[in-house]
Amino acid sequence: MTETPTAPQLAIDADLQAKLDRLRAIFTDMDRVLVAYSGGIDSTLVAKVALDMLGDDVLAITAVSPSLMPEDLDEAIAQAQFMGLTHELANTHEMENPNYASNPVNRCYFCKSELHDTLKPLAKERGYPYVVDGVNADDLQDYRPGVQAAKERGARSPLAEVGITKLEVRQLSQSLGLSWWDKPAQPCLSSRFPYGESITLEKLARVAAAERYLRNLGWRQVRVRSEQETARIELPPERIGEFVTSTDLDALVQAFKAAGFAYVALDLEGYRSGKLNRVLSSEQRQEYVRA
Repeated sequence: MTETPTAPQLAIDADLQAKLDRLRAIFTDMDRVLVAYSGGIDSTLVAKVALDMLGDDVLAITAVSPSLMPEDLDEAIAQAQFMGLTHELANTHEMENPNYASNPVNRCYFCKSELHDTLKPLAKERGYPYVVDGVNADDLQDYRPGVQAAKERGARSPLAEVGITKLEVRQLSQSLGLSWWDKPAQPCLSSRFPYGESITLEKLARVAAAERYLRNLGWRQVRVRSEQETARIELPPERIGEFVTSTDLDALVQAFKAAGFAYVALDLEGYRSGKLNRVLSSEQRQEYVRA
């Protein structure tokens, strides 16, 4: 991201305005707050509203690890600068935890445990009584072990508390003039691996290189799923035909092989959020769903 122009503002209806008012009230009551800020639209909206209410009493921290693409970190930094947000980086070390690197079905629990075990003492040391994240109301309906880890460590999720959905996050972001209101979701690179396949630094690097190649071709909503030695590309279903006819497939295959993959495949179903969770039993899903 080289620039962050102000977006044309969108008028919101009375119900969403009421949610925004309640969100603002939450931050007014908090006084000083540390935001777990990934640079995604959820945590960025949280940071923006907190900043509007509390000004210099807001600190945003972005966790830096091998599962974060450098480009996404650059965007997070640029967005924080655009908003005038006090922003710092903190290294996390989830890859050193075998419970994370072995990629069990609750891998995200160990990721968020590491994140909040890093942020909580930092907040206490700096005098911030609250740590908040960007979990929204829709997240509580999906399999999200990380939500439980954050809750156990005392973090709050203001968007979820107010009942703001992902669509409403985008609407509010546009209404507040944030140019990245339609930014695609970019979960960590570890989410590209099927449960049970171990995650290594080398595997993360090859996924990052493959997705970077596709982003440089202009594809915003894209995933490269890594299954052993195979890269499986996911794109919006309605654009698969365009991809096949407009892309130099030979060049793409060679680029993916140079990144470290042996095979390249295209998922004909297309991109679906949470697709890897299909293998989970209903019991596994319910363990961490907090409706």
